[in-house]
Amino acid sequence: MYTSITKPFFDFFASLMAIALFSPLIILIYLVLRMSGIDKQLFYQPRPGKDEKIFNIVKFRTMTDGRDERGELLPDEKRLTGIGSVLRKTSLDELPQLFNVLKGDMSLVGPRPLRIRYLPYYTTRENLRHTVKPGITGLAQVSGRNALSWDKRLELDARYAENLSIMLDCKILLMTIIKIFKTSETEFSEGPDSLDEFRKSETASRSSFTLKE
Repeated sequence: MYTSITKPFFDFFASLMAIALFSPLIILIYLVLRMSGIDKQLFYQPRPGKDEKIFNIVKFRTMTDGRDERGELLPDEKRLTGIGSVLRKTSLDELPQLFNVLKGDMSLVGPRPLRIRYLPYYTTRENLRHTVKPGITGLAQVSGRNALSWDKRLELDARYAENLSIMLDCKILLMTIIKIFKTSETEFSEGPDSLDEFRKSETASRSSFTLKE
């Protein structure tokens, strides 16, 4: 009953109230980004949600489209703007995702929606993350996020899907509020290494070990 009725009901009204509460801040950030010269203040990217259904996640844009002499995008750290860095450290770049929650593509709490290209790299257990709606924050985010390995983060996502309850969601929301005031821990990005690169490096390491044996 919680997952089918109470949680969607809470997500809708909580996101609606949050949008109303934070609307002055959302508008202010939008205007600051516009005045800072960043084109297209909102960033959209397709992500897999519940049952791997694709939706467009929305965030405030924190990087430019700067390219090198070959026309290739510069590294993320060179494209990250000053205001973008502040938004990421405070997680304010995630505020537009309240509209994803209002629309029903996301929940306030759930596994973070990762990139489509990662889909082939999940194990059967890790795919449990797609049996629930993705969230703005989740168990992995309040348990260390970028300080955790991909294996640990995805295990926490699977564990959340297995133990989803109102008490767990309340605990995660409370922990998220606390961590917002610890700027060193509030970056909910995917981390420096992508999942596909991580899986490929794991495979290479196992192959190397087997050959040595």
